[in-house]
Amino acid sequence: MKYFALIMTLFFINFNQKTDKLTGRYNYLIEDEGSYILKDKITFNDSVFKFDNKFLPKGKVSYGNAILLDNFINTDLIITIPKDQITKDTIPFFMHDKQSPVANYLDVITGKGKLIRIK
Repeated sequence: MKYFALIMTLFFINFNQKTDKLTGRYNYLIEDEGSYILKDKITFNDSVFKFDNKFLPKGKVSYGNAILLDNFINTDLIITIPKDQITKDTIPFFMHDKQSPVANYLDVITGKGKLIRIK
């Protein structure tokens, strides 16, 4: 009986763990003068993302206090996502320019947008 309880406990622990990784497909929208424009669709798979447009390269996802998407459409562009937002269906993100004259380019927001999960 105690082995049965142990197996059941381990079973529920495995299925109740939340993931801190981006997975699935999302619509990629950019804010332009107060409205959002659909640009493309993105597929996230753990630490890699790719656009549906086959001519764009794969990008890297870095996990930390904020999630960074690097090697985006424009290589000078980096996207940050607040870590507490990745469990939601609509995820706001902020764009930053790596070529910014500011010492820490992540402090300057050059644009924003949303990722909306495709079900």
